[in-house]
Amino acid sequence: MLVQQRAHAKINLALHILGRREDGYHEVDSIVAFADAADVLTIAPATQVAVGLSGPFANDLPPDGENIILKAWRLLADFARNRNTSFSPVAFHLEKNLPVAAGIGGGSADAAAALRGLIQYFGLSISQQELNKLALELGADVPVCLLQKTCRMRGIGEIISQIDINLPSGIVLVNPRIPLPTSRVFEALGLERGQSCGRAIEDVNEFSTWRNDLTPAAIKILPEIGQIIDLLKSQPGIACARMSGSGATCFGLVENLDRAQTVANAIARKNPNWWVAATTLL
Repeated sequence: MLVQQRAHAKINLALHILGRREDGYHEVDSIVAFADAADVLTIAPATQVAVGLSGPFANDLPPDGENIILKAWRLLADFARNRNTSFSPVAFHLEKNLPVAAGIGGGSADAAAALRGLIQYFGLSISQQELNKLALELGADVPVCLLQKTCRMRGIGEIISQIDINLPSGIVLVNPRIPLPTSRVFEALGLERGQSCGRAIEDVNEFSTWRNDLTPAAIKILPEIGQIIDLLKSQPGIACARMSGSGATCFGLVENLDRAQTVANAIARKNPNWWVAATTLL
């Protein structure tokens, strides 16, 4: 039996940082959507658990012991064991098509794909509440990546509500192929515990009023981000351009896939070393 899951790129269309809590976590208000660009995870029978890798960004992933897919496996194996449910070894194969440490939830999306795939593979019975609790142990973005639907995400990422908003269908993703760890960006933001920051999202239907409060901090570390945003804004047909997550990937929303491909081609011709993808929102 083979099970395959697509781990779609998570795009923070808005990321408002409301402040830093006393426990050190940052309070956010974010609009999250998912693009059709994706990693692909395959699960197959095996005599021992292992992760095989392929794809353009396979070499950028950490060693097996640090791989978030294996962490997802261990969490679900413990869950199954505590309920006397069979959970035999499997072989994972990840086709890594999305850049690493790029602000588009690659690791979180892969972990969510592993959880979804393992539940399907073993036919596990698990409530949404139990699954979300496990997902949150893997990372603040993993619960929303389980859904892969347009959502408003609040708290530290655990308060999720699906929303239906009218967005352009095309999207251009641009990354300078320079990893940007989230921890570095939050360090550059420099909020103290208990310190407030920006305002919450006022209108979930007006993307022109949204912002990403991590952008200035990310640009301090990686000036290329500012150049990418400016370049996206200068392209014909761009309705909105900003950074996703903690960067360094930036996006431009456009009317449709054809327009996205035209914009992507123009940017890639000028910057052949960048990762540039034309795709659609789910």
